[in-house]
Amino acid sequence: MDLEALSARRAGEARRLLLSLDVEGAWRAVGAETHIVGSLRTGLMLEKRDIDLHVYTARPDMAESLAAMTPILSRDCVEKVLCRNLLETEEACIEWHVWLRDDDGALWQLDIIHIRKGSAFDGFTEDFARRLSAALTDETRAAILALKSRGAGEDTGGIFYYMAVLRDGIRTYEDFCRWRRGVDAKEIVRWRP
Repeated sequence: MDLEALSARRAGEARRLLLSLDVEGAWRAVGAETHIVGSLRTGLMLEKRDIDLHVYTARPDMAESLAAMTPILSRDCVEKVLCRNLLETEEACIEWHVWLRDDDGALWQLDIIHIRKGSAFDGFTEDFARRLSAALTDETRAAILALKSRGAGEDTGGIFYYMAVLRDGIRTYEDFCRWRRGVDAKEIVRWRP
């Protein structure tokens, strides 16, 4: 299987879904900036149909967030929604997790994190994605995609694959499994490419 082609195809499907939902327009209507982050931004999306977006406004509140999400949540394709109000935490955000079907019936998860501009996490994930993209070579991209493909169906965050390949030179799935058991979760949070 050509993993690069699969990744490009999946990214195309994700972008078409975002356009069909007019996610950026819905958030623009409340004055938000929208940023694609995660595996769609870095070109490392495979089997897992998960789209990550960060949206920013000056003073997010539930009414504003719900106003932006209403046109998206009103779609027939939406199957499940989870919202977490974390405005009074260090994250200073509202998390939206939406499970929906595309026109072909495939299930997607859309994660939209509504963040206060100027908060501790403003731009953090975007910077991570820029740094990751800059650090990738053809060889490391292929290694990450191969490991992610082998780990399909497991609940392993992409950052584990990125750190294993880029920081520690892991190239085989067996080595990755051993590495994964020994890595400290605190290292993952602090690691930057």
